[in-house]
Amino acid sequence: MTEDLQTGIIRISDDVVATIAGLAALETPGIAAMSGGISEGLAKRLSGKNVQKGVSVEVGQLEAAIDLRIIVHYGIPIQEVCRQLQLNVRESVENMTGLQVVEVNVKVEGVAFKEEETEELQHRLK
Repeated sequence: MTEDLQTGIIRISDDVVATIAGLAALETPGIAAMSGGISEGLAKRLSGKNVQKGVSVEVGQLEAAIDLRIIVHYGIPIQEVCRQLQLNVRESVENMTGLQVVEVNVKVEGVAFKEEETEELQHRLK
């Protein structure tokens, strides 16, 4: 976003929008983690931008589009979690940046089990 005021120009970078979206996503109940591909995960670890993992944004002059890749907790209705996620991310980005969020696309890439359930499954498989 670039805003030309009488006192100067305000620019909000893609990284700032991605960070806000990532934090809002992780605060949403039912979201276990953000999902990133192997190459993205390596790049984020090297650059120290882990909060942006699983987040892609396109920021224009007045609008933003956000793509999220997530892992949800097992046993929670995925559709409800994703709707709440979209609302939380949209509200956070719009309130903090003044940008209009035109879309929040969500791709569920996995399901996370609680530690107890994971341990129990591992014991059954042995």
